[in-house]
Amino acid sequence: MLACSQPVLKRLWYPVMPMNMLADGPQPFRLLGEEIVLWRTESGAPAAIRDRCCHRTAKLSRGFCDRGRLVCGYHGWEYDAAGKVVRVPQIVADGKDTPTRMAVDSFRTAERYGYVWVALAEPLYGLPEFEEAGAEGFRQIDQFYEVWNCAGLRLMENSFDNAHFSFVHRATFGDQGHPQPAKLDIEQFDDGFLMTSSVPVVNPDAQKTLLRIDSDHTVRHMKARWYMPFLRKLQITYPNGLIHSIVTAATPIDDGSIQVVQFCFRNDTEEEAPAAGVIAFDREVTAEDKFILESTDYDVPLDQVGTEFNMPSDRPGVLMRRMTLDLLTRHGEAESRRDGAVKGTGERPVLAVAR
Repeated sequence: MLACSQPVLKRLWYPVMPMNMLADGPQPFRLLGEEIVLWRTESGAPAAIRDRCCHRTAKLSRGFCDRGRLVCGYHGWEYDAAGKVVRVPQIVADGKDTPTRMAVDSFRTAERYGYVWVALAEPLYGLPEFEEAGAEGFRQIDQFYEVWNCAGLRLMENSFDNAHFSFVHRATFGDQGHPQPAKLDIEQFDDGFLMTSSVPVVNPDAQKTLLRIDSDHTVRHMKARWYMPFLRKLQITYPNGLIHSIVTAATPIDDGSIQVVQFCFRNDTEEEAPAAGVIAFDREVTAEDKFILESTDYDVPLDQVGTEFNMPSDRPGVLMRRMTLDLLTRHGEAESRRDGAVKGTGERPVLAVAR
């Protein structure tokens, strides 16, 4: 699937950048191939419009903000949050507004969990609600904001893949003595699913301190929620009651790259587990994933017939592809592929087990 060629994906929310980045003025971002610019309005709320002035096509992200408006850096035309040109200084001076019908496209924005979320078209679902946010005893740690050169669906599948721990993460927490993937259960929803599983893992020295667990091995009791198409919250509960919930978004920049937005919630304190240490360990883990995932093909086939094979532990990933293909079909779209082929007959991907 080529994400930028699937219009229905514009109808979903994506976290695009930390709100604090807007303190430095307008910021550019490419979402699903669409060049947008974001800034803070006079009320402090985020706004997003197409990053192209309707006068002489200069990028509006090269401009500046004035009284909560976005000012083009080329000729000073001013835009409001709806994308409307509200002042042309060459026509009316003395700071007065200019009556005009000129405008550029605007996009829906929201602030949640310290990030700007954008939907390029009318959203199919609301913003995700994370039970840990604001809950007594929990803190939020902002972890990573970086570009990966892989498909968002690859990262999502990897996040629900119990079979890769012993291999990809053999230097961090993967238990090579238990290569068989842990059993899992899945509860499906309209906008995704919940996977539950308990996984034995290695407990390295760095984690012993952060988890306050002295043994060399421990168990991760996992509740992983997939929000269609490229967002996951993984709630890990350890035997001592510690909860480490990781939110990972694979916001699609274009077909071959994603903006990884990751933060976590924990029910401990900075004194018990310094944020720097939590980030450092999770950095090791994500670096292992990135190394492998950036070698994969970004054109992920939703209809897998005759393409990629599966094994039983791939059930969450197969379900993701199946549900995404169903989403396209319900909205009259075919799956767009790099080779020019289009698939969207509604046929179910086959769970073919490699032998």
